[in-house]
Amino acid sequence: MSDIALTRNDNHRRRQAAEVEDWRRGLGFGSLRARIFAVNIFAVIVLALLLLYIDTVRARLIEDRSTELAIQAITIAGFVGDLPAASRAGIIERRDFPRGTRLRLYADDGGVIADNWRRAKHRFKLDGPETQTWRRRSARFIDRALEDVSSFKPIPVYVEAARDTAAQWEETRAAGLMQSPQTRLRRADDGNFVISAAAPVVGGGVIHLTDSAADLTRLLRAERLTSFWLLLAVTGLTLLLSSYLARTIVRPLRMLAIAAHRVRLGRSREVIVPRLPDRRDEIGALARAVSDMSIALRDRIDATEAFAADVAHELKNPLASLRSAVDTLDAVEQPDLRARLLAVIRDDVGRLDRLITDISDASRLDAELSRTRFGRVDAGALAAGLVAAYRVAGLPAGLSIEYLPPSAGAAKVQGDPARLAQVLRNLIDNAISFSPNPGLVVVSAETAPGRVRLRVEDEGPGVPPENRADVFKRFYSQRPDGEDYGRHSGLGLSIAGAIVEAHGGSIRVDDRLPHGACFTVDLPAD
Repeated sequence: MSDIALTRNDNHRRRQAAEVEDWRRGLGFGSLRARIFAVNIFAVIVLALLLLYIDTVRARLIEDRSTELAIQAITIAGFVGDLPAASRAGIIERRDFPRGTRLRLYADDGGVIADNWRRAKHRFKLDGPETQTWRRRSARFIDRALEDVSSFKPIPVYVEAARDTAAQWEETRAAGLMQSPQTRLRRADDGNFVISAAAPVVGGGVIHLTDSAADLTRLLRAERLTSFWLLLAVTGLTLLLSSYLARTIVRPLRMLAIAAHRVRLGRSREVIVPRLPDRRDEIGALARAVSDMSIALRDRIDATEAFAADVAHELKNPLASLRSAVDTLDAVEQPDLRARLLAVIRDDVGRLDRLITDISDASRLDAELSRTRFGRVDAGALAAGLVAAYRVAGLPAGLSIEYLPPSAGAAKVQGDPARLAQVLRNLIDNAISFSPNPGLVVVSAETAPGRVRLRVEDEGPGVPPENRADVFKRFYSQRPDGEDYGRHSGLGLSIAGAIVEAHGGSIRVDDRLPHGACFTVDLPAD
């Protein structure tokens, strides 16, 4: 092979390899894999929204606590307003709340009249940042992050002034001015919320309640931690399931797609389509079907190439003979020799015509059979009609033909009557050509459970056992002695075999006793 041809082949291979690689990259994170991950990640998204929902619940709980504290402040303010001024401080300082709520009474000038924390046993405790562990600091960070996502408004810091006066509390001033209860939300250094409520006292003064929402924070943090671990578990499980599905579904499908693409590029001999024998599901069945399809395609390509080579070989012989006769014709002056050369030319042209006709019929056979719609055919009546036609047309001297009908009724099959008739004609023509003079050709039809058998028998030399498989190959020809060379193309029996196979049947040749050949066509009964 020349250097130019080698370079051209190398360039072609490189282009094909680049196309396959581009197509492989085009698959990338394919749509099927993306859908698998998208469907499985849905649960993770739901859990993530659940975390945000928990913080929304916290906001509602804090609002409910603020309302509760405001109602409590109004109640205490009304109760204190009915008490004598001298006894108010003692009663307030003896008041103890289970959650450690701080109750203070401020005078109109802002001074503290009473504070229950002076004598109360229960007090809520606020931890400073320096005393918090890393877990508490992490919890505070998560709280702030979720609040930012949840669009919480900026919350002021809870700070107790060195000198306790009503002026340090915005809600106290507002309650005194507006003569209505007021609430405020603040955040302590430990990250917990502190809720304050103030209510004016009839006759002067303001009741101020301060309560910690640490119990709500602990509850919601516990729920959020549980949801967070659940989110991690579900995320991990989702990734594992998605990876498993991608490996068991997407990966084999991608392998099959790449192999099919390589076959499409004309590299079928270099491609081994994975059969996935361990897979017993639909993907395994698909892999084996694609593999069988590629093997059948490869066999079909090989058969087409072999057929083309055989056609070239068969056409070459008559063309060579025809060319030799034509070249010699100009140099021959004797009339009898010229007549002999013209006879050779006519025989070669006739042989070429027969070859081209049979080759055309054989090449169209598969395509026509694939488009043919089968119907119900009486194979016995078809054989009887053909035998009658041969008798009318006339047989070579000394030959006769007989038909033996089926004994069990009509022999019905599903098929194309024209193609089935072509099978019988090819077999009868073959039997006639091999029959001696005198000789008998017998055509018969018989039925069996689920089968119909057509037989064509002759009294010729028969077919040797070693050649019985070859007689159905294209261009195989072993003609009887005395027959003109080139009278048959060697395609008749191969065409008959292809038609029978397309009808779901089989064809074989056996010995006919005491001598001769018996061709049997076995078809499924209708």
